[in-house]
Amino acid sequence: MSTATLPQIVSYGHELDLSEDKFGQLRDSSDAAHDFEELRRRVAADGYLYMKGYLDRDQVLEARAALTERLAAAGVLDENYPAIDGIAKPDAGYVFKPEITNGCEAVQKLLYSGRLTDFYRNLFGEEIRHYDYTWLRAIGPGKGTNPHCDLPYMGRGTHQHMTCWMPYGDISYELGGLMVLEGSHKRMDLLKNYVYRDVDGFCENKPEQAEKAKAGGWSFTGTLSHNPPAVRNKFGGRWLTTEFQAGDFLTFGMFLVHASLDNRTENRLRISSDSRYQRASEPIDERWIGVNPPAHGPNGKRGLIC
Repeated sequence: MSTATLPQIVSYGHELDLSEDKFGQLRDSSDAAHDFEELRRRVAADGYLYMKGYLDRDQVLEARAALTERLAAAGVLDENYPAIDGIAKPDAGYVFKPEITNGCEAVQKLLYSGRLTDFYRNLFGEEIRHYDYTWLRAIGPGKGTNPHCDLPYMGRGTHQHMTCWMPYGDISYELGGLMVLEGSHKRMDLLKNYVYRDVDGFCENKPEQAEKAKAGGWSFTGTLSHNPPAVRNKFGGRWLTTEFQAGDFLTFGMFLVHASLDNRTENRLRISSDSRYQRASEPIDERWIGVNPPAHGPNGKRGLIC
């Protein structure tokens, strides 16, 4: 598709330059769905895999129904519409509710068994382990997520684990899905002073940082920038995205710069999750395992002498 036919794309309040050297479509790797040697080559080259229609659409929509029922019970949705429509209450903004997935059988089955875990087992070439924490996001109208890499949030174990971004429903450009910055995983000259920092690390000898950590706060948020066009101008490459459908997923490594488009609808939530997978033989970040993982709370902090 030519970028000339696209609507204006906005990310974190910034209109993106849709010139063909600055913006493009994600590469669909579903053509190599059963060739994991080729998929591993594409991960190394591109930093991501977009698997269009790889999962059963009905199973994903079943998970959506379970999630929207729970979001309705949590008071997030407008009661004047069917819950499955995902219509936000006015000024819903950014809803981060990982607890919604706890005990949600349809979501647990989709993410942590069957076709998806078989995919990662074949991709890694050995037995896998997944994080016990699921990042569920229901993004209302407004700004999406700013550019970042995932490693600063989960880098205490292996650095070879992968994120799976899952849309629970069809996501148009207007509703605003995920986008990745082409080739950014290879730009360690620009990433090295950023990507190895730990958002839960703090200076014990700096009282202000220690006080923030005690309350579960951050001295470093993990954000790379609030300006997606400026990031692209610095790194080169193109911002890549698409219009997603239920049954698609996007997976990528810890060093790939990514962000999301803004939700420019009037009242719809963009519902998605992030889950993480790695080789079982490699060390795992203790913040994300167990019945009630420490996550970024006070028990996940790590003091340093700076």
